[in-house]
Amino acid sequence: MTTDVLIEHRRDIADLQQRIKNRRLQVFGLFCTPIALIFALLVWAVLKVLFWLHADTPSAINGILFGVAAFLGIAVVVQLMAEFSEDLDVWRDRNISVRELKLKLSLAEERHILEARRRTPPPMDRQASYKERLPGEITRLRRESRHYRRVHLLMQWLLFVGSAAISAVTAWYDPPQPAKGVLIGLGFMVTVITAAAGYFKPRERSFNLQQTADNIEQHATALELGIAPYNAIDDVQNLELFATTVESLRADQRMREQQLDQPQQGQQQVI
Repeated sequence: MTTDVLIEHRRDIADLQQRIKNRRLQVFGLFCTPIALIFALLVWAVLKVLFWLHADTPSAINGILFGVAAFLGIAVVVQLMAEFSEDLDVWRDRNISVRELKLKLSLAEERHILEARRRTPPPMDRQASYKERLPGEITRLRRESRHYRRVHLLMQWLLFVGSAAISAVTAWYDPPQPAKGVLIGLGFMVTVITAAAGYFKPRERSFNLQQTADNIEQHATALELGIAPYNAIDDVQNLELFATTVESLRADQRMREQQLDQPQQGQQQVI
C-alpha cells in the first residue's frame, strides 16, 4: 500500500507538471496569435502604402499575406472557441490560470512529502531500493560518456580534415585567390573547433563519466557477490557501506564536472 500511494502521488505531480506546460502553450497562443494577425495586417498595409500606393499590389504578395492572415484568423477563432465555448471540451484546463495550476502542483508536492514522511520505510529497505536504482544510474553515466566521446571524435576528425584541406587547397591553387573563401572558411572552422574542444573538454568529461560508471558497477558486483569490502555477516552493514561509497563516488563526479566547468587559472603560486 505504501508503494502504491507514493506512486499515485508521483503520477499526480507528473500530470500537473504536464498540464502546466500545456496551459502555458495555450495561453501563449491565445495572446500571441491575435498579435501576429494584427502585425501581418499592418505589414500588408505598410507595404501597400510604401511601395504600391498608386498601383496594384503584386498578386504573389497579396496571396502570401492573405494566406498568412487567413491562417492566423482561423487559429484565433479555433483557440477562442476551445477556450470559451461550453460545447467544446478540447482543452482540459480552459479558464484556469497557470498560477492556479502551480498552486495545485505545490499542494500535490507537499502532500507527497508528508505522505512519504509518514510512510517512510526502515533504512535497510531504503538502502536496498537504492541498490536497485543503480543500474539506471550506471546506464545514464555510460550514455553521457558515449555522447561526449562521440563529440570529441567528431571534433578531432573535423580538425584533421580541416587542417589537411587548408594545406591541400593552398598547394593546389597558385596563386590562391580562387580559393581564398575556402581557406578562410576552413581556418575559421579549425579555430572554432579548437576553442570549443578546449573549453567544453568532451574527452575529459567522457573519461570521468565512464570511470564513475565502472567504479559504481564494480562496487555493485562486489555487493552482489559478497566479496570485500562487502563481506560482513550483517547485510545492513554491507548496504550502509555500499550506499555511502556510491554517494561518495557520485559526489566526486559532480566535483570533477564543476572543475571542468570553471575557467582555467593561469596564475602561478608564489612560494
